[in-house]
Parts: sequence; C-alpha cells; structure tokens
Amino acid sequence: MTFTTRPTLQGTFGMVSSTHWLASQAAMGTLERGGNAFDAAVTAGFVLHVVEPHLNGPGGEVPAIVATASDPRPRVLCGQGPAPAGATIAHFRSLGMDLIPGAGPLAAAVPGAVDAWLLLLREHGTRTLAEVLEPAIGYAAAGHPLVGRAGDTVAAVRSLFEEHWPTSAALWLRGGRPPAAGEMVTNPAYAATLRGLVEAGQAAGVDREAQIEAARRAWKTGFVAEAIDAFSRRPFQDSSGRPHAGLVTGDDLAGYSATWEKPATLDWQGYSVAKTGFWGQGPVLLESLATLDALDDPEAYETGTAAGVHAQVEALKLAFADREAWYGDSADVPTTALLSGQYARERAALIGDRASTGLRPGSPGGAPPRLPAHVRPGATRRATTADPATGEPTVQADGVTRGDTCHVDVVDRWGNMISATPSGGWLQSSPTIPELGFPLGSRLQMFWLEEGLASSLAPGRRPRTTLSPTMVHRDGQPVLACGTPGGDQQDQWQLPFLLRHLVGGQSLQEAIDAPAWHTLSLPGSFYPRDMEPGVLLVEERLDEGVRAALRAYGHEVRVVDGWSLGRLCAVTRDPATGVLAAGANPRGMQGYACGR
Repeated sequence: MTFTTRPTLQGTFGMVSSTHWLASQAAMGTLERGGNAFDAAVTAGFVLHVVEPHLNGPGGEVPAIVATASDPRPRVLCGQGPAPAGATIAHFRSLGMDLIPGAGPLAAAVPGAVDAWLLLLREHGTRTLAEVLEPAIGYAAAGHPLVGRAGDTVAAVRSLFEEHWPTSAALWLRGGRPPAAGEMVTNPAYAATLRGLVEAGQAAGVDREAQIEAARRAWKTGFVAEAIDAFSRRPFQDSSGRPHAGLVTGDDLAGYSATWEKPATLDWQGYSVAKTGFWGQGPVLLESLATLDALDDPEAYETGTAAGVHAQVEALKLAFADREAWYGDSADVPTTALLSGQYARERAALIGDRASTGLRPGSPGGAPPRLPAHVRPGATRRATTADPATGEPTVQADGVTRGDTCHVDVVDRWGNMISATPSGGWLQSSPTIPELGFPLGSRLQMFWLEEGLASSLAPGRRPRTTLSPTMVHRDGQPVLACGTPGGDQQDQWQLPFLLRHLVGGQSLQEAIDAPAWHTLSLPGSFYPRDMEPGVLLVEERLDEGVRAALRAYGHEVRVVDGWSLGRLCAVTRDPATGVLAAGANPRGMQGYACGR
C-alpha cells in the first residue's frame, strides 16, 4: 500500500471534503442533525465566506454540479453573476483601458454566490435558513482562528488598504497591523448581514421555502442591494492605477437570479463526466480526456512517466487554446463539434514528440478560430509589476500558493451528491462595504475588451470563469464529485487525478497526494493575462528521471516545492454497496475531509 498523508475516509452515513477544516466539520454537523448533502453544502459555503475571506466571499460566485437521490442526472447550478448593465466595451475604452482591471469596484460582476446557495437550499435542502447559517454567524460574530495565509494576504495589500481603501483597513488592519496566524478574528458586519437575512425570512412566516425566498429578496432588492448600490457609486483606486467607481447597481441585483442548466458531458472509459457549460472553462477537461482517448495509446494515461505527462500536457494545451478561441457566453459555441470524436482525433494528431509553444486553437466543424488580439502571435504586452490585489492569487511561477479559490464536495447516505467551487469577492479584490462586511468581486477581468469574441464584454453576459467543479457518473448513477481551487490550473490538476483514480485504480488520497504539475503555456484568465510558452511546473517529488525526460521532450521544466501544486477535494459513492469515501488535499495544511 502506498503511504499517504492521511487515510481515504470510508463509511456509509455521509462524507464532506472542503478546503477548510471548519467548513468541512460544520457541513458534517448539518448531516449529523439530519440534513442532506445540499443542506451541508450550503452550511459549508457560508462558513467558507467567513474562514477563507481571501479565497471567496458573498460578493463572489459559485458554480456547482448536483445529483439528487430522486433524480441522479447531473445538473449545473450557475451562481456566476453576469456583467452589469453599465459594463460595456465602450465604457472601458473611454477610460483608456485595453484590459479590465484585476481589482477594484470597476471589475465587479453581479454577485451570484448567495442567491445560488439560497436557491439550492430552497429546491433541494431540508433545513431552515437559520439552521444552515448558524455556524457562519457564530464564526463571524464570536471569531475563528484565522489561517496564516489570510493574514499574509492582508499584509501584501496593507499599503493599498491604508492609502486607498480605508473601509478594508478598518476591518483587516485593526490595531494598525494585519492579523497574525491563528489570531481570533471577527466580522461583526457580516454576522449582522446574515442575521438580517434570517430575520427577513422569519418575517415571512413559518414556511421554510417562503423564508428562503424572503431572504433572497432582502439580498436582491432589500438592505443588501441598497448598500451595494450606494457603495458602488464611490470611486476607489484599482489596478489601472487610478480611482474609478463601480458599475453594479441595485437594478442589476434585482434582475439577477441563479439558474439551473444542463451540463456539458463526455462519455469516457465507461463513465460520464459532467462539467459546467462552455461559458466556463470546465469543458477543457472533457476535451483533454477525449484527445487522450483519440491517441489510442495506453501510455497516454500514465501519470508517472514522461510519455504520459507529455501527452497530458499537450492535450491540455490544445484544449486551452480552444478555450481562448471558442469558450464564452457572448457568442454561439460549437459545443457538439468541440466534443465530437472526429474533432478529438484531429486534435490528437497534433501531439508529437516535442513540446509545443504556440497557441493552436482548432476549427470545430470547419469554422475558423478567432483569438483575442492580446494573445495572437506577435502581440505586444506591456510590462507589468506584480500586484497582490489583482487576479486570482493562485499558484505563481515560483510554486508558492498565495491564495486561491475554495471547493466543497458532499455525499450523503441517500445518494445526494454535490461538487461546488465558490470563489471571488476576495478581501483583497475590492474595498469592503462597511455596512455588509464584504467586498464585491473582480470576475469581469475575464472578459476581453474586443468585439466579436466568445468572451467579449457585454452587459448581461457571464465572464468565462475558471471555476470548474466535476461530477462523474457510472451506469446513470453519481459515483464521484471532485474539484480544486487554482484558476487556470483547476482542470490541469483534475486531469491526472481522474486518470490515477478512475483508470489507475488509486484510492482518493493516493491520487490527491501524488506529485502534481501544470503548464503555464496558455493565456492567463486573470489580469494581466500573461502566458509563458513551454513552461511546465512540477513538484520536486516527481521522479528526477521523469523530469529529465520531459526536458528532452522540449518542456521548460521548473521544479517547485514538493507539496505546492493542487488543492483537490473529492468524495465518492459506490451505488452497489452504499459505501462512501472522501479524500482531501494536504498542501497548504488547510483542506480536510470528514465523514462516517
């Protein structure tokens, strides 16, 4: 048996895996009190807002994939808010911008996470709003020991807070300094916001669903929307180096509702793999799996050999090139052609014995691809300096994890399952709204300020998010939910995990603990949208001989700390026996699974 950092948990009652131990245990507590997987996921989602404020927040977003015991077919819960009505290409161009800022009010999409969590609770949960919010209110009001990386994040943006974002300084620089690792931290304003939602619900009577709907109205048209609308009118410094007011209005909030959608799916190796639609990056994983299949080479599935890693990296590069040319919410996407067997064979034929360095989108159905000018060959990119407030502060080229996103997976004894990836609204992404205790997000940075692209900025359209939960079915039943933080790396880290577990037969924890890698040979989704052609980051635990062979393939291999890449969570259910399992990432010493 391979040594792992912790056991793969097994049981029959319920399993939770998330990126923070308090969220996992709070969700497990909901299961223990009779709640189902969806009650537990909502509990975890709101706790994550409190305990991982540098990684997600109420002003952010959450896509999820769910399967219920009564209807096991996968469905996507889209909690990705769209661009506000005032967010036009002309507006940003009038400000002298060719890229949307990576931080500040101007980069905010309409907040989607809270409405999505409440919609999930209403339609598939069983607990009351007060019950599922109790742990988050408790941690926000009474305090929780803050993880060290959150304090490090505050330290990185300290001067920005002190000089330009005083409302954030008031919350995060109490006593004139960033919070220390393990220091008890409270957020009284957010506790009051959550209590306000509960009170709005209770004022609607005793019916559970009526209470949840009343809380949704309080968020979208009541006291929350009013505070967001007023605060958005105030100009604050953003990553353009100048102050600008935001664009999100009360009308934008009132007009938004989370939605249910069909997933993008791929039949693969006896499984059906479900992802969000092509408005997000999720289908990159499906394209990559289809391309590996089309190679018709068993070694392409090997995760510990240079030939296998090379094939997987090259398949991902091709899929990410398609992401740049074809994915988005602002144009029709040739979804059927992109996932067809014929197209997979065309793409597989491009994989040779040398690492590619170009961006090679395909022509699904014969249509010519169109890339943004910013990433076309020969494009000139201005020099930029690191800005700790911008983008998703994920794993950098030096392998240091400075932040991320969050993830939570839950499966219960009835067979309900969910995979959710909440993100955005980071404490460092935008100034704190003092009455509410949280900032807005910065997801608009994923749009291009260029007409005619699948991901061109347009009011009412969703930014092409990197958030990428996964669910796997076998014989029509959900058997695996997984996901990871990591921006552009999310599907890169999930691909070898699925190969290890579903093809190689490794346990969840073995597959999570195994040495990880990812390529930087793709345009970044976050400001300033950089790309490093041919670069492959690998954990130093990857065999030295494999690393040398990868260099021989032409990859520019950069070796990073042995436990720095990947933040995977996963749960499984065996429909034949009812046995549940869970694993969680040890990297960062933060994620945890629990269950029985």
